[in-house]
Amino acid sequence: MQNQYLGLTPPMGWNSWNTFTWNINEQLIRETADALVETGLKEAGYEYVVVDDCWSLKQRDADGRLQADPEKFPNGMKAVGDYLHSKGLKFGMYSCDGTHTCAGYPGSFEHEFQDAETFASWGVDYLKYDNCYKPRHADGEMLYKRMSLALRNCGRDILFSACNWGRDNVHQWIQGSGAQLFRSTGDIQDNWESIRSLALSQIEKAPFSGPFCHNDIDMLVVGIHGGSNNEYIGSLGGCTDEEYRTHFSLWAILNSPLMIGCDVRSMSGATLETLANRDVIAINQDIECRGPYRIPQWNNPENVFTLVKPLSDGSLGIGMFNFGDRRSEMSLQFWDMGLSAAAGMGLSFYDCWAHQEEGVFTERYAAQIEPHGCRMFRAKVVKAR
Repeated sequence: MQNQYLGLTPPMGWNSWNTFTWNINEQLIRETADALVETGLKEAGYEYVVVDDCWSLKQRDADGRLQADPEKFPNGMKAVGDYLHSKGLKFGMYSCDGTHTCAGYPGSFEHEFQDAETFASWGVDYLKYDNCYKPRHADGEMLYKRMSLALRNCGRDILFSACNWGRDNVHQWIQGSGAQLFRSTGDIQDNWESIRSLALSQIEKAPFSGPFCHNDIDMLVVGIHGGSNNEYIGSLGGCTDEEYRTHFSLWAILNSPLMIGCDVRSMSGATLETLANRDVIAINQDIECRGPYRIPQWNNPENVFTLVKPLSDGSLGIGMFNFGDRRSEMSLQFWDMGLSAAAGMGLSFYDCWAHQEEGVFTERYAAQIEPHGCRMFRAKVVKAR
């Protein structure tokens, strides 16, 4: 029976690419699955384990079917899926709408229905579908619609992640394709400038994201600390733990999927604390998936701003961010959120990083935000008098 709730909220999980790129194998995937369970990340909501590019042989078999690389995956991909399912996790795979994947392995161009059947037979639950080596005159919109149709008729529920990097005005047509995710950015890098620029590029696209079709700002780099084996991703040496917290908070309130990219087998306590923050995750996973609106700081609007996300219980997710290089104030005027002083109402602030009540405030809330830092709150409307 078809899962009517597939992709209702942004998916959460782990993807192999940001740290390991081409250096993947069955043992890594099994150990990662074990770590997700043992660290409590699975219980926190991270359920998809996605094997990215470089998992297959360079040629299809005599019947045109994709083949797993027997050196990397000696027991085949179905065995990988079976192991993940035995842990209560879900199995994610990777392909591409072109003739080849970004790393030069067989893509799914003109093999869409055949590959969808293959993935279903292996127990795949999630497909990341990239955009490399697409024939020059092939229509990208049509190719994503074609694979979506194939997945929806393969006999298994497979969540479809359309990774076309924002090409072809994807946000304007992706809802109609049937995909549950769409990438509208280039690839993330493990540095503050990449996080900053990606976030700023997506705030205005918030209206195009919603239940069953989420804007994917790319995978998380939290905890990589320059440890990627890909020079493009990790060439600048990573971020501070505070910058990673800001990164996580931004992706959460912008309703992006939360797909871990670090090595969860050896992550630090600070990384685990960030990734497992259930108060921040709850804002990301709110069932209405409403996009936030932006309120800039009046005297530093380019660098300091607040994102406000209406939540299904009537409360507000509030993220205050400082993209500048010096400590700055963010003064949030409640009038700008529709809450006037004349109403006799205030907001009760709960700090999602300190995990404690902040108190009840009227008219405004002001805070000093560290450079590249953030404050994250859940605020409830209460009577002020």
